[in-house]
Amino acid sequence: MSSPTGPEQGLPVRMPRPRQPGRHRRPEPVTAPEGAPALVLAVPGPPSAESRSLAEEVLSIARAELPGLNARVGFAEGGDDEFPPLQEVLARLAAPRDKAADELPAVVVPLLTGPDSAQLRLIRQAVLNSGSGAELTDVLGPHPLLAEAVHVRLSEAGLARADRARLFTVTTAADGIILATLGGEDAVQATGITGMLLSARLAVPVLAAALDGAGSVADTAQRLLAAGSRQLALAPCLIGPEIPDGLLAAAAEEAGCPAAEPLGAYPAVGKLLVAAYSAKLGIGPQQSTAQVR
Repeated sequence: MSSPTGPEQGLPVRMPRPRQPGRHRRPEPVTAPEGAPALVLAVPGPPSAESRSLAEEVLSIARAELPGLNARVGFAEGGDDEFPPLQEVLARLAAPRDKAADELPAVVVPLLTGPDSAQLRLIRQAVLNSGSGAELTDVLGPHPLLAEAVHVRLSEAGLARADRARLFTVTTAADGIILATLGGEDAVQATGITGMLLSARLAVPVLAAALDGAGSVADTAQRLLAAGSRQLALAPCLIGPEIPDGLLAAAAEEAGCPAAEPLGAYPAVGKLLVAAYSAKLGIGPQQSTAQVR
């Protein structure tokens, strides 16, 4: 029993752990600086309840990564209050008259893993037409975290081992991966970098293909089969809203193989949003408590 003045005699008293000094000290958690511009997530594709829910979940992950983050959603093809257009979201952020003339109102992060030229054109045009002075970041890939996310989606579908170190096999595991993207040859080249990282994780060949390129998926499947693969899988290196309805299923049928799910609101996507936003502003641990002007 404890007395009102402290623990009973003889019981140990729990003391705060001392802060670790020197180079191995844990870094202080980063928070959004006071006055930092909003992060506006530019959602591609036709808006829907599913894409809105996904975007909100991704932003929830981003806020957990960077506490205090002011984050909004804008739809590249939006048109009403339910799915606010990106252009209008940016215009509203720039509207307050108490802002300094040179103050950055927002950083726009496209919800895209690769350089999808058609979607990026819409997003850039919305940023320009808003007259807000907002800045646009690069897309989220290529990146090792995307390779991790694709690996997880493949393992969830039973198409890859969850961990190379485990001493068991998955009988349905693919020995050749078609890494699907959108945006033509530029997107294929960029996604190919993530493909090399995925290949290193899975120890199987991985080749990128464009879902919107005529014959791209079928040709890539034939290249993998010619190289010795016998059991293929289609893995989208895509988040979801940017994929036209039915395109992924049609590509899997064309390649004659099963497909994993898109990345969706995998935690790595939220982390990459914060990384793109932070890189644009130069936010790091040393700037976390400073005020952004």
